[in-house]
Parts: sequence; structure tokens; C-alpha cells
Amino acid sequence: MPDVAPYGSWRSPVTLDLLVEQVVRLSYPAESAGHAYWVEGRPAEGGRQVIVRAPRGGDGTPEDLFGPEHYARTLVHEYGGLAYAVAGATVFFSNFADQRLYRIDPGGPPRAVTAEVAPARSVRYAAPAVTPDGRFVLAVRERHPEPDLPAEVVNDVVILHSDGSDEPRVVAAGHDFYSHVVVSPAGDRVAWISWDHPNMPWDSTELWEADLAPDGAVSAVRKVAGGPGESVTEPKYGPDGVLHFVSDRTGWWNLYRVGAGGRHEALAPMEADLGVPDWAFGASQYAVLAGGTVVASWHEEGTGRLGVLEGTPPAAGGAFREIRTSFTDFGQLRSSDDGRHVLAVAGSPTEAPSIVRIDSASGAIEVLRRSRAATIDAAYLSVPEPIDFPTEHGLEAHALFYPPHNPDFVAPAGELPPLIVRSHGGPTSATTSVLDYGIQFWTSRGIGVVDVNYGGSTGYGRAYRERLRGNWGIVDLDDCVNAARYLAASGRADPARLLIHGGSAGGYTTLCAVTFRDVFAAGASYFGVADAGALARDTHKFESRYLDSMIGPWPEAEEVYRERSPIFHTDRLRTPLILFQGLEDKVVPPAQAEAMAAALAEKQVPHAYIAYEGEQHGFRKAENVKRTAEAELYFYGRVLGFTPADDLEPVRIELEERLGT
Repeated sequence: MPDVAPYGSWRSPVTLDLLVEQVVRLSYPAESAGHAYWVEGRPAEGGRQVIVRAPRGGDGTPEDLFGPEHYARTLVHEYGGLAYAVAGATVFFSNFADQRLYRIDPGGPPRAVTAEVAPARSVRYAAPAVTPDGRFVLAVRERHPEPDLPAEVVNDVVILHSDGSDEPRVVAAGHDFYSHVVVSPAGDRVAWISWDHPNMPWDSTELWEADLAPDGAVSAVRKVAGGPGESVTEPKYGPDGVLHFVSDRTGWWNLYRVGAGGRHEALAPMEADLGVPDWAFGASQYAVLAGGTVVASWHEEGTGRLGVLEGTPPAAGGAFREIRTSFTDFGQLRSSDDGRHVLAVAGSPTEAPSIVRIDSASGAIEVLRRSRAATIDAAYLSVPEPIDFPTEHGLEAHALFYPPHNPDFVAPAGELPPLIVRSHGGPTSATTSVLDYGIQFWTSRGIGVVDVNYGGSTGYGRAYRERLRGNWGIVDLDDCVNAARYLAASGRADPARLLIHGGSAGGYTTLCAVTFRDVFAAGASYFGVADAGALARDTHKFESRYLDSMIGPWPEAEEVYRERSPIFHTDRLRTPLILFQGLEDKVVPPAQAEAMAAALAEKQVPHAYIAYEGEQHGFRKAENVKRTAEAELYFYGRVLGFTPADDLEPVRIELEERLGT
């Protein structure tokens, strides 16, 4: 029989150690010359990212391509992303410490192929692409001015000899941003995406193509697709040299190819988003296989789908045949060497992300690498329920609800559970149903979680994404509040014990919630925005005009910024809050969290502030990931009056004596 214990005090198998124990973050699978490749982010090594290689077919042990002196991570756009490419058995990657491009030949150590610069990291490279003959490497380059100089960061596309024998030559310049550089199978063409301020890549972008000569010279540059009000992304060449791309011209990110005479052919029109926002380099929701067959992933009703569009080549206007697997979410699809398989990062509500190889015909899956070796019995997992709930202006919003679940415990009769409203970052990203022990940590202790895809989130079409235009701090806040109220009204959450947490943009929503609304009993902000105007004035180039569309142009809309910024309305603060911050965060600088902590102290509101040396925008070190979860649980226990079963290191809560007053 299950033990009877209050919600929040259940003993859980999802320990703090399990959050980071034998776990890696997996990304960017590739295949070349009989080997599979991927990137592992390792919390146990301070978040260091390592390129790993394994023989295809499961024979042999995966091996790291370099030792602890190297770290494959690019800082272009600050968010980085894809930092390596494979050509035959040779690998090129961007090294975190100096941001130079390096080359690894079979059996040899990494050696730099771009020049050392001063100061270090002032010239950066992302998303390298290698020509089929291996002679040249193309990449997105980002150049930073010397400290204290007023010059702007410059982005462009460059090409250099793969042996490092020359300086990079400019392929494309003049636009504010570039991404998705791809080379045709014959090596005679190159394509890329560009966009300009004040647009973000999910607003308006352009797809360009140029001829590429054997000596690396570029000519006949022409625009292929895109323009105002159209987001074009993910260009890819098929094995036959046909250029494909994703566009939201119909209101949904759908797949197109360039046909005869430059005609754009819609391959599988549907009211679903096949694309994702390009916050980081390397997004890839489809792959083109032999004969032009396409395998793609999209989301419907909060669940990922995988489908194949067959034919030699597939007919325009067709439909995907769904590939049924045990996974419910797929990303970073890449084609295999043999033209029949797709590599992807895949997961489900009961399976943590894995690197997989999928047979496009049969759907058979080979798991190449799991993100965690340490797991728990699936009986302890809370499986999410997609919910649609009413929100402002007669509209509907979406979320995934995870009820409290632990077979070893039940709550006392009549008790309703606490609920954490989880507000994702971005804010144009989206939550997925993939197993997340960061959520199971709460549900297995008796605390429900609702992961909200508020208006502005991806996966529900452009119109849903644009609900946030001019309305950041309003729509996201309304939707998070209404998700909590919806679950409380249906008896699935205690209206007196509603909590909210989130990071980055989700941290902003959290700060708005505890400042402007009297709904939540407590909140937790991870590197959240307290002063939107400060973010507009002092952030990196990639996001420096982001708020033009979400709030208004700066400084013309300064008054609106003040209205939406919690730091200017601290007279309304009543809700206990815990703040977490990386001290090297360039996206949301520590001054924002520090100002909020000072305001809470002045208003005599119980709070805690935990800052981490060496952490940037997001926490990568194992000890900090554990400490954050531990501190948040301790804080909620003190605020709501439950005693966690865990032996937790206490958190210093300023003005703790005022809890309950």
C-alpha cells in the first residue's frame, strides 16, 4: 500500500545526483565514411562539449576526437549551436577557448586552420561546411571590435582552404546576419540564409544561392526565396543537386524545392510547422535521401511526428507517410551515407533523448547513444497530457500538464497539489514531451507541472507565433496565469499553492507574474529580464533589435518598456522569489538579477539570490545544476510549509521571518 504523505514531501527516486549522473546532452548527429558522429555536452566536465565518433552498425566503442584541452563550441550569435563538420574522416570544429577553426585528420591531433587573433574570441566561426573535394571550408564568421571601440559586430560568410594555407575570403557580406551555409553535392553551388535588423530569423529572411568555382571563387549571386513577412530556413541540397528549403509563406513552416525555371514547388502542404526558430545554428527538421525521398519531423497537438515523402523524386503536393516509432519527438535530422537512413536526436515522455539511426522504409531504429545511463522505473514517470485552455480575447492557448505521480505515495484525503507553471525561454521556442528529469524531479515529489506553450511559441503556425508581437509581458503572462487558473478550477491544483518558474524570457514572465499579478505563492527566476529597457540597450547583436517587435523600438517606446519592466514597479512586490544567475551571462547580465534582489530587500519581501561563477546564459556545470534544483525545492518548502523528504542544504532566505505574513 502507498504511504500517505503531503504533496511536496514524497520521497523520490529522481535524486539530485540523477539530474546529472551519467548524463550528457546530445546534439548534431552526422555520418561519414562508415562512422557516426555527434556532440556530447558533459555536465560532469563543466559542460564541455566533445565530438564523439563511433563505427556504424554498433561495432566498436565510441571515441572522443580530442582531449580536455579542446571544447567544441561556437559563440557566434552568443547562443552558438552547430560547431563542426565532417568530410570523409576529417573533422573541422570551432574551439571554445579561442573560437578558431581546427582540423582533425585521422590519427592526428587538432590543429588550427584560422589565425590566432587578439583579443581571443574576437573572430568566431560557426556551422562549417566542407566542399565535396575537401579543399575548402565555408563558415559563418563573426568579428568583434576591440574593447571600448564603438564599431559594430560584423557577420559574413567566408571560405578558406581546408589546410589553413590562406586567409578567409568573403563569400557574402552586407547583411546583419547569416546562417545555414550549404554546398551542393557537385561542389558547384553554395546557398545560405540572411536577414537584417530589426528582424529575427523567424520574422523575415532571404535564401541566396551562388555559383562556386573549383578555386573557391563565388559568382552569379541570386536571391532564391524570402523577403518581408516570410521566414525561410533550412536550405538543403538533395543528392541530385536540387535545392530544398522551408518557408512559412502560407502561415506554416512547410517544405519546398526549387524546380525548373526557379519555380517553388510545395512538397507536402499541411497546417503544421516543420521548421523551428533559428536561435542556434544547425536546426534541421528534415533530410533529403537518395532519389529525393524526404524524411521530416513536425508537431501536432504537442506531439512530434516523423514522416517520409517518397518518390524519385517525390511529387509536389503530396503527403507524408507517418513512420511509427516509440519516440514522440525528433530533431536535428541528417541523412546517412547510404541514402536510406536518417540520423536524429529523438525522445519520448518515457525515453530520454538519444542519437538514433532510422530506416526510412521500415521505421526500424538503431540507438547509437543514450543521453543517460542512470534511469528510474517508468512507473515513477508522470506522462504529460496535452491541454488546450481558454485565455484572453476568446482565444485558446496550449500546454503540457504533468500531474503529480509516485506509486509509493498518496496525499491525505482532500488535499490538492501545488502546481509549478513552467514558462519556457525564447520566447519563440516551445516545450516538448521528451522525458525531462527536471520536470520529473517535481512530479515525483508530489508537485504538478504545467509546461506552457503560450502565445508566441513555435509549432502552432505564424499567427500563433505573432500573438506576442507588441505584447511581450502581456500575452505570455496571461497565458501562464490562465493555465494555472484552468487547472485549479478543474480541481487538479491548489489555487493557494500555485508557483511559477522560468529561464531567460521565461524568467521575465516569472518576474512579471510576481510583480503584476497576485496569483502565485512563490516564483523562481533563472537569469530573467527585470528591466526590458536595459536588455534593449545592453545586449548582444543577435538580440539587440529583438524587442522592437515584441515591445517597440528603443528609445521611442521607452515608456512602454517601463510599463512592462518589473524593476520599475517594485512597489507591487508581495510574492517570495528566488533568483538564479550566471555571473558571465552576456545575454541577460547579472545586474538585472542584482537589481531585483535589491528591490525585494527594500520591499521587505522574502527572497534568495544565488549566483554562479563561470556560468553564462544557462547552467552547464553539474554542481550548479544540482544546487539550483535543491535550492528551489528548499525555497518552495519554506514558503508553502511542506518538508521535503530530501536532506537538503539550506538556502539563506532574506527576510525569511516574514514568510506567512
